[in-house]
Amino acid sequence: MDKKNTFKELQEIPDFPKNEEQILLFWEQIDAFKLQLEKTKNYPPFTFYDGPPFATGLPHYGNLLAGTIKDVVCRYASQNGKYVERRFGWDCHGLPIEYEIDKKLQIQTRQDVFKMGIDKYNAECRSIVMRYSKEWRSIVNRFGRWVDFDNDYKTLDLNFMESVWYVFKQMFEKGLIYRGCKVMPYSNGCNTVLSNFETQQNYKEVDDPALFVAFNTKNDPKTRLLAWTTTPWTLPSNLMLAVNKDFDYLKVLDKKTQDHYIIAECRIGTFYKDKSNYTIIEKLKGEKLSGIEYDPLFPYFEQRRQNGCFRVICADFVTSDTGTGIVHVAPGFGEDDYKICVKNSVIKPDDPPVPVDDNGYFTEEVADFKGVYVKDADKLIRKNLKERGYLLIDASVKHNYPYCWRSETPLIYKAVHCWFIKVTAIKEDLVQNNKKAYWVPKFAQEGRFNNWLQNASDWCFSRSRFWGNPIPIWVSSDFEEVVCIGSIEELKKLTGATEIKDLHRDFIDHLTIPSSQGKGVLRRVDEVFDCWFESGAMPYGQVHYPFSISEEDFNKRFPADFIGEGIDQTRGWFYTLNVISTAMRNQNPYKNLIVNGIVLADNGKKMSKSKKNYPDPVEVAQRHSADAIRLYMINSPLVRAEELSFKEEGVFAVKKDVFLPWYNAYKFLIQNITRWENQSGKKFQFDEKLSIDKNILKNPTDKWIIASCQNLINYVRIEMEKYHLYNVVPRLVTFLENLTNWYIRLNRQRIKDEEGQDDQLTAINVLFNVILNSTILMSPLVPFITESFYQNLVLAIPQDSHYYEKSVHLLRIPEPKQDLLDEKVEIDFERMQTIINSSRQIREKRKVSLKQPIKSLTIINSDKEFHDSLKDHIQYIEEEINTPSVNAELNVDKYVEYKSTPNHKILGQKLQKNYNKDVKQAVNVLNQEQIAQLQKKVLFKFWDINYNQKISQLKNNTRKMFLQKIQNQEEKTNIFYYWIYLKMKSLNKRELQENLLVEFRRLKKNADYRLMTILLFLQILLKHLNYKLLLMMIYKIQLKL
Repeated sequence: MDKKNTFKELQEIPDFPKNEEQILLFWEQIDAFKLQLEKTKNYPPFTFYDGPPFATGLPHYGNLLAGTIKDVVCRYASQNGKYVERRFGWDCHGLPIEYEIDKKLQIQTRQDVFKMGIDKYNAECRSIVMRYSKEWRSIVNRFGRWVDFDNDYKTLDLNFMESVWYVFKQMFEKGLIYRGCKVMPYSNGCNTVLSNFETQQNYKEVDDPALFVAFNTKNDPKTRLLAWTTTPWTLPSNLMLAVNKDFDYLKVLDKKTQDHYIIAECRIGTFYKDKSNYTIIEKLKGEKLSGIEYDPLFPYFEQRRQNGCFRVICADFVTSDTGTGIVHVAPGFGEDDYKICVKNSVIKPDDPPVPVDDNGYFTEEVADFKGVYVKDADKLIRKNLKERGYLLIDASVKHNYPYCWRSETPLIYKAVHCWFIKVTAIKEDLVQNNKKAYWVPKFAQEGRFNNWLQNASDWCFSRSRFWGNPIPIWVSSDFEEVVCIGSIEELKKLTGATEIKDLHRDFIDHLTIPSSQGKGVLRRVDEVFDCWFESGAMPYGQVHYPFSISEEDFNKRFPADFIGEGIDQTRGWFYTLNVISTAMRNQNPYKNLIVNGIVLADNGKKMSKSKKNYPDPVEVAQRHSADAIRLYMINSPLVRAEELSFKEEGVFAVKKDVFLPWYNAYKFLIQNITRWENQSGKKFQFDEKLSIDKNILKNPTDKWIIASCQNLINYVRIEMEKYHLYNVVPRLVTFLENLTNWYIRLNRQRIKDEEGQDDQLTAINVLFNVILNSTILMSPLVPFITESFYQNLVLAIPQDSHYYEKSVHLLRIPEPKQDLLDEKVEIDFERMQTIINSSRQIREKRKVSLKQPIKSLTIINSDKEFHDSLKDHIQYIEEEINTPSVNAELNVDKYVEYKSTPNHKILGQKLQKNYNKDVKQAVNVLNQEQIAQLQKKVLFKFWDINYNQKISQLKNNTRKMFLQKIQNQEEKTNIFYYWIYLKMKSLNKRELQENLLVEFRRLKKNADYRLMTILLFLQILLKHLNYKLLLMMIYKIQLKL
């Protein structure tokens, strides 16, 4: 034969990161991803939607985790006969971009932008949109994800923006869009409102003021209403005080000040720690306080008294868990405050007092604090109130408070004019559509997301910003004439513009529409879309629906077969996708969804770039491999939507405990095929028939590993159909452990050609088969190491084989061969494994080395079938336990006695009140005969209860104990109980000689002359050598004995 062997020479110690870089080059050379798309282009489509990230920062572990899950699912689908288009997407608008430019250019206010010019400001934003796109591409590729960057979509593209306009117009025409004044979460740092779901993203535990302030009643300044607030800056805007009509309130005389204070009875303890400091004057219901007038703390809105302000009203939102039972009401800065004031007609819906500008500074309406930032004004207001005698207690409180997710500044609640989607009108449809999707895990759908939908409020989708998709509404100055535009052509037609190449503000804000009602011209409203609206519209925008795709073709890709993101997106992308899809088509936008958990720093805290509390992912990949990071994360609680504290040692453990043993098994195969080629003078070619033909497979371990592999294939396919990565990964890893720790261990000599060449070739083909199939099954999870293995294995695969391809990722996921599935073979082998492991544990407890032979092992079980199932495995038990004798014992009673303990749950249900200590004692003292009846399920009477075959619950509480004090191990596996009994006494010289003679006769009968020679040699040595030295020599060749 050609001296050149089939396989490439392997590294003794693999450098996984370096190998990954070589695989990346290989994929690039053959254009592997494009090859996969080309190969599958005529297959049924599997539609995947990729949520768009911002490219203003580098990918973090959360991005990589979600990307890995998406990659696994899409790779598997592609290798399972589907065409999977994977377009990457970019979120290009909104606060993340603007905030970066504001910092760069030191922009503080909207006026600064107007001075600079919206065109120049937007040009700056555009310049950084794709700042890190190259790095994203590099890092995503480095982590093995196949995704189409060349055909990506961007929310700033003209076609995408036009589709967003179309989607919006459909919602507008259905009456789901309106403009209104509402109290909304407002970011002073970003000068804009935020949606309710954005507010939920960033709560912080902070210390805030907690003030008890006194409002003097108008007719009696010595009678004062006590209110409590954590936002002193809102007190200048106070218009009302609210009480609960059903609460009891006390009017008390303060012994120190001689003032009368009114406070809820249930809250008086928070103000007075000592009852001796006050005297109760009167007790009255809250409704009796309604209508009492008071003097405001500040005079800024005194003119509103004529509208009914500065009096006590009743409101349901007044609770008894905090404060004084009297709530200060500032309708410009509280949602409940606003609603109650509108209800009581003290303000007009569009005219609450809001003396705070876009940047969070007081306006001239509040003269004493004009130009002061509201949070900074807290101290000044406290000082002012204290000096004037209105601040009674100045304390602080620790509570959770919302911060802007982008600028990290505390949010305020502020009445603003905004545009809303009427989510409340489609809420029931949202809830029902959610039920039609398949979520993994289920609790995220049925709990977290369903609860969010049930409590959904109207979505404020407008932002008072500049770099975004402009809301396509043109209005008259009085907002009575409104025109919504849904396409570029429509905009041209109505405005008379001849050419429109861009839809951003600086290109269209100057365009006007003649009024059809004689109101002059209509101008576009000032706001742009919330960027979440754009990401929620990506199913339409990425294909330029309906302008560049037919309805029929769109319906083929909608809804998506699969999406996946982090659990935080239940209030983000998942929500906006659903709102828009339900509004547009009354459909759920996806069929299947995997929700992943959040990756935390190793101390359990949130990962923070500024704190540098986590290792750089690329550096970790360079130390341990990207595959190791992938497997570490997807074999963790993260795929169950739970949290994980990321630890680099966990990544190292994957490399050490999974990859290295797997690599060594692969290397062992390659080395022994090379040895076979050198010895036989032939070229090896994988013969699948040799590895699966039942007429050829005689060795029980061959039968087991092939059956186990086929069962694994079947299991992976079933669980991947359910998107249960958390079941698939552990099962694959367990199989690899069994392959290396059991099959190779028990067949090392066969594969090394120490038991005949024909048997060696069978074993090699079996090992090749299972390593090849496990490599294919693992390829969606760990694409690098599997490609590395396959590019060597394929050299021995015939070109007409279904296993032959340019890349492992072009192969189909194997189908299970039903005739090779054999549950009994697997169960029998599992019993053997458990017996061996149990025996090893006994040796460990007794500190008896495996090198020391023991007299015997006795397996105790009353079921003959159990013993028969082990007959083919006795030789392996003898070898692994290092004993010449494995005995079967049917008479369990000879070794075992039974103890009974009461099953409290079952007996409690049966006896109820009669279940007492006497009954418990009676169970504890059941004799052997009674317990035997229970074991046999014989009817007998106990404590006036007839027990029959349903007594199994009590049986399960029966303990087995050895009568003798001997080393033993009890196991329950595959519904069988068994016990093992090891005689630990070492074999003496005479016994060793007798065992050697027995073995010699057996080998002579089988004509195994090579081993006979070894035994004859040992017989001679036994007469001359030191006994202990002989034991060591026997141990070294015991696998042959």
